[in-house]
Amino acid sequence: MSHPSVRELLDAVLDPDSFTSWDEPIDIESHPPDYQATLRAAAERAGTDESIITGRAEVRGRPVAVVANEFGFMAGSIGTAAARRIVAAVRRATSEGIPVLATTASGGTRMQEGTAAFVQMVDISRAIMDHKAAGLPYLVHLRHPTTGGVFASWGSLGHITVAEPGALIGFLGPKVFELLENRPFPPGIQVSENLANRGIIDAVVLTDELPSVLDRALGLLIDPPTESTRERRTAKVTRRRTPWESIEITRAADRPGVREVLRYGSDATVRLQGTDEGERDTAMIVAFARLDGVPCVVVGQDRTTQTKAGLTSGGPMGPAALREARRGMRLANELGLPLVSFIDTPGADLSPEAEQGAVAGEIARCISTMATMTVPTVSVLLGQGCGGGALALLPAHVVVAAENAWLSPLPPEGASAIVHGDIDHAAEMSEQQGVSALDLYEGGTVNHLVPEPDDDTPESFAHAMAAEVGAQLRELA
Repeated sequence: MSHPSVRELLDAVLDPDSFTSWDEPIDIESHPPDYQATLRAAAERAGTDESIITGRAEVRGRPVAVVANEFGFMAGSIGTAAARRIVAAVRRATSEGIPVLATTASGGTRMQEGTAAFVQMVDISRAIMDHKAAGLPYLVHLRHPTTGGVFASWGSLGHITVAEPGALIGFLGPKVFELLENRPFPPGIQVSENLANRGIIDAVVLTDELPSVLDRALGLLIDPPTESTRERRTAKVTRRRTPWESIEITRAADRPGVREVLRYGSDATVRLQGTDEGERDTAMIVAFARLDGVPCVVVGQDRTTQTKAGLTSGGPMGPAALREARRGMRLANELGLPLVSFIDTPGADLSPEAEQGAVAGEIARCISTMATMTVPTVSVLLGQGCGGGALALLPAHVVVAAENAWLSPLPPEGASAIVHGDIDHAAEMSEQQGVSALDLYEGGTVNHLVPEPDDDTPESFAHAMAAEVGAQLRELA
């Protein structure tokens, strides 16, 4: 598989003639003569004076600071001069208030400079964290190959991280592993596609698709809200169904969920993948979205995957899903974007594996994080709201509920089993426990109800939910 050079990549991604270099000349005179000769030879081969190129450019008219690895210069390795160049560029981007786009291709720390180069990764990481603390986006594109100290510092700190197809990405290069361990590194582990499947990076993106992905991401992260284009439903919700009838509606196979809200109600969406710490659970969707014109971070329970049918269908929502949700909450706080949570779950995973994975602790941490967010928050009861897994995403400045949504500590069948010793009183228990959206509204848990007319379609339902969320976010702002 061919991989573009850094020049080819920047030509493909940046607006024509928009790049202005920030690089100061490199002084190599302090190095020993033989190393100076190595650096001069590397510069002649690569066509750059170091392994890092920095500057200001535009992507679809939006300003970005560029930090790009040139692999042709000593395998993209980071010495002290390259590290100082990265730090200077990130600091300048922070002072100018613009996002950083980093693209890596490196074997890691430059061995010819040893520990002096190695410790520079701390200064690079500090500069990036200060940039993120200023609420500014940091986007990472991993190229082939990215290993060592680069992957273990500025290559793994992105708000959004994508990689080119088939790229070798790992902490320890496979050749080094083989020489140290006298056995080959297992194939398929340090490959971008596997990292995406494992929830370590967000996506594998073709070079041709990278400009549009960056355009969507930057549009969501830095562009202001636009005007609403969807109509709110203002009709008063009346008690026209029993709670049990509503529960059965939300359990129907064709019930729309967060996928439909994003498909029909979002003007632009960038899906994220996993916790970025090596866990992924299909029960949770995390995305940057523009719901009815308002940019936000979405964390939503995906009703289509939370079954007990086995691996092909997903499974009950486990602790990794809640850790994914907390990643979304952290991103919202870091970037100053509103957070919207969508609740639609038959309940959290009750398996021994979930217990050992700290599912109860993750529920507690989600609740406490949601309750102390520093940005505007809206939670939406879309359908089923069962148990602690539902409560984990409920605390918000405003709680919205679909007419047929419900919230209860256990499935009504479980409550019936506890109280009556059978599941035959489930409908009765749903009445007694006040689980319906209208009960929750009358009790003050829910702030706004969205009607569900009999002729509702997934598309019209999604438009209505997005319109209500957008309106609430505008009011909160």
